[in-house]
Amino acid sequence: MPNLIYRRMRLADVRAVVVVHLRAFPGFFFAFLGPAFLRVLYECILDSPLGIFYGCEDNGRLLGFVAGTDQPAAFYRCIIRRRWLRFCIAVIVPILKKPAIIPHLLRALSMPQQADPGEGCGTLISIAVLPETQGKGVGQKLVDAFLVEAARRGLKQVNLTTDKQDNNATNRFYQRYGFHLHRSYITPEGREINEYRIDLPVKC
Repeated sequence: MPNLIYRRMRLADVRAVVVVHLRAFPGFFFAFLGPAFLRVLYECILDSPLGIFYGCEDNGRLLGFVAGTDQPAAFYRCIIRRRWLRFCIAVIVPILKKPAIIPHLLRALSMPQQADPGEGCGTLISIAVLPETQGKGVGQKLVDAFLVEAARRGLKQVNLTTDKQDNNATNRFYQRYGFHLHRSYITPEGREINEYRIDLPVKC
């Protein structure tokens, strides 16, 4: 019988978070960058007062997580300033395997200029659920927890991005939840991306 618990993630959970990410997103760019890169990324979110990070576990086993920030531009500026060396060390092996990723990485370093969705809008950076757990409502409840915390912090909106092509289930999930399509664009790598936003209840 499942004993699902939804709670804030802690630094001690990072190893399990990385495992869930790698299983949920095989073949994606962040997964290609490897466990070391993912550990630094998720440690940054957990260690930052700007981070929002919740997980779902069943009898101590992490089934999924959601992570993001209430101030995207400030968050990316902070992690680049404070953790740039750790990020560089983490991606040495992936770069040696595939030097063509260097332009993609350099563009990622300019995220503070690209990641500001406007005042009062936070960003859901990553949500992942183990493949065998998908379709059981875990993802929806994780989004619930994220949005409740975002509203508690006084945000008016939350945005997120996801692939447009060959990603129908994910796009339908966000649309059913209540996110609206804000814009679509093509990355320099040729990926078609949808940006979704959702309005949050105004605090009285």
